[in-house]
Amino acid sequence: MRTAQPPHPAWVDWLLALAVVAAQIAGTLLLVRVAGSRLPLDPLAYGLLVASGALLVFRDRYPTAVLLAVSGIVLAYTWLGYAGGFYTISLVFAVWAAVAAGRRLLAIGVGIGVLAAVVVASFVIGAGHAQDADAPIWLGGWLVAAFVLGEVSRGRRGYLDQVEQRALEAERTREEEARRRAGEERLRIARELHDVLAHNISMINVQAGVAVHLLDRQPEQARTALVAISRASKEALRELRATLGVLRSVDEAEPDPRAPAPGLARLDELVQRARSAGLAVAVETSGAPRPLPAATDLAAYRIIQESLTNVARHAGADHVAISLRYGSGDVLVTVDDDGSGLADGTPPRDGNGLTGMRERAAAADGELEAGRRSEGGFRVRARLPIGEIT
Repeated sequence: MRTAQPPHPAWVDWLLALAVVAAQIAGTLLLVRVAGSRLPLDPLAYGLLVASGALLVFRDRYPTAVLLAVSGIVLAYTWLGYAGGFYTISLVFAVWAAVAAGRRLLAIGVGIGVLAAVVVASFVIGAGHAQDADAPIWLGGWLVAAFVLGEVSRGRRGYLDQVEQRALEAERTREEEARRRAGEERLRIARELHDVLAHNISMINVQAGVAVHLLDRQPEQARTALVAISRASKEALRELRATLGVLRSVDEAEPDPRAPAPGLARLDELVQRARSAGLAVAVETSGAPRPLPAATDLAAYRIIQESLTNVARHAGADHVAISLRYGSGDVLVTVDDDGSGLADGTPPRDGNGLTGMRERAAAADGELEAGRRSEGGFRVRARLPIGEIT
């Protein structure tokens, strides 16, 4: 059975096979010269010594087949009666590879079978390892050592596989986290762009209509509307550059590129732009105003901004009441208008504006309600927790 590719280059296998072949031939020749041999080494003997060592090239890819083939060659060499002593080196490495690949039972069975065969051969034909009384002990010891080394290799390979798997899992987790954060950032940028463009373009649209209507009859009032358009467009461009700044770095052309971020500190500017568009906006604050966390401050500002945008575009309202009520653990933002809704009388739908306001409130761990008032008009109410300022 084939296993996974070995964790070392192919030249290592070839070098080991060459070394084993050389050791088996050289050791056997030395043994024959020192102790003599019942049979001289002939081409078949050399062929068996070379074949058993050469098979080790494939020991990691085909451990079962290599172990069986090498053990067969060893048995054939033994029973043919050639000089013993060194021809089982290849068997030691084949057992090692088989155990490392998880073939424990096969390796144990082959080892016991070969050891028994060489012992029996010594009594039948007087050849093999067992010509020396100590030889079977040495062979058994080397086979046990091969088994232990195989277990060590198997444990190390398993450990490295686990480390690699954990590294891949960590990389996959990092990629998923990066994709999640990128998605959240895209959603945040989309909300910012919607709020900035929808509000300012709505103001520009209202003022442009006023300017066109008054241009011939009351040019001075038309001039006031055009000035409001200029301011609204400048504010839209400034906020647009600030929003896109998270995507790329650009040189700010504005005189004050460090203008404060949107928040309730700029509520007066927002209200003034709405008043310049013809809305009568009243602001009421109750409780003790205090600094808010950045997420809560931005959410409150954008909710009021989007509410004023919806009033200018859809409500047909004359008056808008903004209420800020600071509690012990939250701030309550309420925007009421006296409008009649869309021109065709259909109720407002949950478009991007209301959806974006709810998402902003949720992002600040708050909640938002929106709907018609019993006395007429529309109400947006958001409750935003203050928590601790970081």
